[in-house]
Amino acid sequence: MNEPPRRVRVTGPRTAAVRRQPGRQTLRALDEQDVVGELLIRSLMRAQLTLALRVALVFGVFLGGFPLLCALIPATTRVDVAGLPLPWLVLGVLVYPSLLAGGWFYVRGAERNERDFVDLVDRR
Repeated sequence: MNEPPRRVRVTGPRTAAVRRQPGRQTLRALDEQDVVGELLIRSLMRAQLTLALRVALVFGVFLGGFPLLCALIPATTRVDVAGLPLPWLVLGVLVYPSLLAGGWFYVRGAERNERDFVDLVDRR
């Protein structure tokens, strides 16, 4: 007869693996807020601010530009798509998925900036 397969013990990833510690000088520079630590923190803050301004600019152009387009070209307000006026469709329906996509893009970029910062600190 067929006997049941052997049981296999499944364990998680190796948590006791040796991890490289960040350089003591860099951590000390960050803790003491000396010139090097201040430059490192400022570089992270500048990267995060640049990302935030880019995302805000895209939404500012989109959300502010479309009503401006409708005001400058009144024919766009008379266009119907699937029985809905185009301004209602764009500003009432399509805004929300675009906000979700922008938020996802921002979080992904912010995490990438933080990973780059940690890699920079680890390298020193």
